[in-house]
Amino acid sequence: MIRIFAVLAAIVFATPAFSQALPAGLDKANAIVIDTTKGRVIVKLRTDLAPQHAERIKQLARDGYYNNVPFHRVIEGFMAQTGDGQRFNGTGGSKYPNLPAEFSNVPFKRGIVGMARSSEPNSANSQFFITYADASFLNGKYTVVGEVVSGMDVVDKIKRGEPVQDPDKMVKVQVASDIK
Repeated sequence: MIRIFAVLAAIVFATPAFSQALPAGLDKANAIVIDTTKGRVIVKLRTDLAPQHAERIKQLARDGYYNNVPFHRVIEGFMAQTGDGQRFNGTGGSKYPNLPAEFSNVPFKRGIVGMARSSEPNSANSQFFITYADASFLNGKYTVVGEVVSGMDVVDKIKRGEPVQDPDKMVKVQVASDIK
């Protein structure tokens, strides 16, 4: 019962964020809108760098896979990780097969979105992370799939922890062009 009230409260308080306009010039077909318990985050997907990974994120958003998924691992000064719509704790993936790495020379800096994976480079599936600061030690080792174009202030408010106790969530994730 408490969880129902918490979800309802999150939706009520997030309603103003849901009505925010999208940034001008945004390619809506290649952007996702993440409405979180803290507000709205808009990510430009880098189809030029990681076309398979960008398509996967769009597919999972359209499947509703990311809705109500927690930020299960959030490390101060490093990153906020989410995207486990299977187990909600960072150990799960989607029904789709893992993706081959699409590494690039784009550096991991504040606002870059990368695909999470295991120690196997070709194991990215559904989970992703948003970096809080420079993370150059990830350069060329993780797939850059996008960048936050609006809402880093929201990402900054996400509750920290590893694992996070009573974590913030992605309430709803949509491809921007699908928003009515």
